[in-house]
Amino acid sequence: MQSPLFAYNEQQTQDHWSLQNKQMLRVALGGHDDVLARKGTMVAYQGLVEFDAEYQGGQRAHARAHTGEGLDLMRCHGQGTVYFANLAQYIHVMDVDHEGLTVDSSYVLAMDSSLHHEVIAVDSLYGISGSGKYQLNISGRGRIALMTSGAPLLLRVTPEQYVNCDADAIVAWSTGLRVQMQAQTHSSGVFRRRGNTGEGWELSFMGSGFALVQPSELLPPQHAALGSGLAAQYGMGQQGAHGQNQGNVWS
Repeated sequence: MQSPLFAYNEQQTQDHWSLQNKQMLRVALGGHDDVLARKGTMVAYQGLVEFDAEYQGGQRAHARAHTGEGLDLMRCHGQGTVYFANLAQYIHVMDVDHEGLTVDSSYVLAMDSSLHHEVIAVDSLYGISGSGKYQLNISGRGRIALMTSGAPLLLRVTPEQYVNCDADAIVAWSTGLRVQMQAQTHSSGVFRRRGNTGEGWELSFMGSGFALVQPSELLPPQHAALGSGLAAQYGMGQQGAHGQNQGNVWS
């Protein structure tokens, strides 16, 4: 049998984490290095590998229920090779160290079980409760696989040059950065946007580190509905953040 399909062979490598291609992650398990992956993202595996639902402790479950931020994970362990993918999104492997990583849970595909994650509140000048209000702080040492819709852009942030990103396009950033969420306005009123430009909320990053954005914008936060009435439509519900609270662990 002949077909161009036979050009897409398994990539042979000794690396623990590697990319089979831009849209598929390959993880080799050696029996002592469990991997946590998003539920339902295993597309194939070889060897003696088991998949178990990852238990969420009381604090994580409580944070998930009240913020909507969190991870539905499965634990992959055993000896063999596992392939992960999700909706043909682009996959990127990152090494997490002391610098830490803040990320929207929607973009996490898999991570080493040695990494720790917790829900944090992002600073908001206006008390915005839409997308970007709560994120995950990833700490420890290990690898994490992130997903993007298309090829991303990594922007360096320095004390001399801060970066502004659309709140619907931001994927992740260095935990040590100072973050402020603000409306794209030319006046102090958050209800007044810049005509019909279509731009809504943005995140402003200051300090030293990086910000990762994808070439795709989701719908909220400008139409986020939390509570009721006009305030909720503009993301100013009771669950909005308060000034000077960036980096706070949700509790």
